[in-house]
Amino acid sequence: MIAITPSISINENEIHLEFIRASGPGGQNVNKVATAVQLRFNVANSPSLPDDIRHRLIHLAGKRMTEDGTLVINARRSRSQDRNRQDAIDRLVVLIKAAAVKPKPRHKTKPSLASEQRRLENKRRRGKIKRMRQHDPLPDE
Repeated sequence: MIAITPSISINENEIHLEFIRASGPGGQNVNKVATAVQLRFNVANSPSLPDDIRHRLIHLAGKRMTEDGTLVINARRSRSQDRNRQDAIDRLVVLIKAAAVKPKPRHKTKPSLASEQRRLENKRRRGKIKRMRQHDPLPDE
């Protein structure tokens, strides 16, 4: 079990890890060893996630989410397969923790009377400056 929060934990059977060849530096190691990790987690069908967290996670994941509701995380920062595996799991945990935080509800507010008056006074001042720039041709003499 992977503990996310005290109330949320994910069974390791829900996570599918696939090892792929990484691009970038590493010499022959890159050509021979599959060190990069592709983590897949089916968010849409996971029994471990409550519905509200599931919806926020789908929204937070963005392009990392496939059409069928699977979250895909690629980890290739390290040359070690084990470190990349741990990095992918850590990134999944961070993402789910972020989705677990309930957003604060927004309360509509009105601007204060003083700020409204300042705004209108600035608009009048700016309009006066623009009117002063206009050129009135002098009458013929």
